[in-house]
Amino acid sequence: MNNQKNLDLNELEALLRRDFEMTQYPSASWVPERRTRAGAPVLDVLIIGGGQSGLGIAFGLMREKVDRVLVIDQRERNQEGPWLTTARMITLRTPKNLTGLDYGIPNLTFQAWYETQIGRKAWQEINLIPKEAWAEYLQWYRDFLGIPVRSQTRAGAIDFLPNENCFRIPIHEVGKSDETLYARKIVLATGLDGAGLWEVPLVVRESLPPERYAHTDDQIDFNALRGKRIAILGCGASAFDNGLTALNHGALEARMFIRRPEFPCFDVYQWANFSGFLNHHGNLPDAARYQFLYQMKRKAMGGQPPVDTYQRALRRDNFFIHCGCPLESIGMKNDEISIMTPKGVFKSDFVIAGTGVSIDLKKRPELTNVEPFIARWSDRFHPQPEDADASLLSYPYLGESFEFIEKQKGQAPYLGSIFNFNYGSLLSLGFGTAGISGIKYSLPKVVAGITSQIYRDDADFHLQSLIDYNTSAYGPLMDFSA
Repeated sequence: MNNQKNLDLNELEALLRRDFEMTQYPSASWVPERRTRAGAPVLDVLIIGGGQSGLGIAFGLMREKVDRVLVIDQRERNQEGPWLTTARMITLRTPKNLTGLDYGIPNLTFQAWYETQIGRKAWQEINLIPKEAWAEYLQWYRDFLGIPVRSQTRAGAIDFLPNENCFRIPIHEVGKSDETLYARKIVLATGLDGAGLWEVPLVVRESLPPERYAHTDDQIDFNALRGKRIAILGCGASAFDNGLTALNHGALEARMFIRRPEFPCFDVYQWANFSGFLNHHGNLPDAARYQFLYQMKRKAMGGQPPVDTYQRALRRDNFFIHCGCPLESIGMKNDEISIMTPKGVFKSDFVIAGTGVSIDLKKRPELTNVEPFIARWSDRFHPQPEDADASLLSYPYLGESFEFIEKQKGQAPYLGSIFNFNYGSLLSLGFGTAGISGIKYSLPKVVAGITSQIYRDDADFHLQSLIDYNTSAYGPLMDFSA
């Protein structure tokens, strides 16, 4: 195989166009155009978030001939997602042969693109996908497929207009006047913090000046940390990535503080990498779904570092891992940060919090007007007292296609037209949005949920279309009566 000629990108794209021609059935547009009473166009679907999930959903809808789709993303073009900004790993953490964005079209896979760009031999030699290559693939995917994306555009608080039977979404695009969009359906493809926010522990925020700490998801000037002592709270993959990045930029040392008595040398994300869990977790009863995530959290859910990342840290004589060291208190003294733990006091110059995401829909500005009516797990399920976990119960309780469900029936039925395709879906539907591995199963679910709703909403229109249908398939009919 290595002796075969590599395709160039033009040849791959020609093959893809042929693939699309052979798989486009049915090709008829079917969603009626809508406008507000004032004449403003109404989108079929607005997707908030232009990373891999937003792009994948948009393509899936376009394949189903839902024409009026728009993606907005708050970052600059080609900076969507974390890959070129806050993702500080060298490679993705998922298997290189993952699929999903391709919707089963082999020539649209990352592997096909990589072999075209770099070569088949190079594909065979890599173990994991370089993050920059993944970002470049996503950019090509967007541009080749013609997915409409408005960059540097942020959504404001969503409203539902009963008289228009659609949502109103104020948006702000950098360098332009504010405007209003209208949409029948909304997808929140807003990533790991899409149902809350990345949060530094309160004790750190209250005890240290803002210039002396950051979250792993923040933009960090690592050059400014040269010669500094770095304290890292948490032991997830991002915590390791940030510690190693600081050392690579000349930090004096990186000390990782872990609450657990031993380092968790297993990754539940790897356990979950099978089709049964990835595809069908959402089909389980509530009690079973809760128990799976409860047990995962007990084992250390949060994405442990790949083995090579862990080993790179161990090879550094200035990377220290302190287990059984929960943060008791922290403060400033003589321009040093003092960190008090059960194993003593440690001095530092800068703190990086690898403390993950806080799930709290009240923190999402786009949900300000609708959040009070959204059901959480605490509204639908009550575990045994010994298994109660307030952080898990704060997750939104979603339907089978990632749609929100109203807290009280009849109070806000429009919530079913907002699809929460982000980390907040974890408890309801598993890992379909928590990484790349699950999107093979989750993308078709959300696309099918959206198109099913649209068809159901327009059933009367389509029925009338059938009643009015009088186009002959045979051309002019002959008169045999003469």
